[in-house]
Amino acid sequence: MTIARSSLFAAFGLSMLAVTTASAHHGWSWAQGEQTELTGTIKSLSFAPPHPSLEITAADGTDWQIDLGNPRGTERSGFAPGSANVGDDIIILGNRSLDENEKLMKAVRITVKGKAFDIYPERIKTN
Repeated sequence: MTIARSSLFAAFGLSMLAVTTASAHHGWSWAQGEQTELTGTIKSLSFAPPHPSLEITAADGTDWQIDLGNPRGTERSGFAPGSANVGDDIIILGNRSLDENEKLMKAVRITVKGKAFDIYPERIKTN
């Protein structure tokens, strides 16, 4: 096998690994099936691709990364720039990471200033 061909195979393998990793993160397989509620204060927020996200400081002082839906889905929920600000109190309903040590949650609903934004309305589980 030539060096060029082995380099091509290596590049292909790395690109497939990147695609697999990205799709695993953006799917739901990395998250618990059970939904939990987390209360805190917004530390930072971003509407940048690949998906909007928040960093919050929970009531117990720990910092959490909160992934929202894709940009269009998040906007359809009504959550857009100006809907929340750093320092606002927030309640997140979502699915946390399977890794209990990872402070990461995928939100299905967020509530800011008494207004609920259903990011993934079809996934919200009610008791």
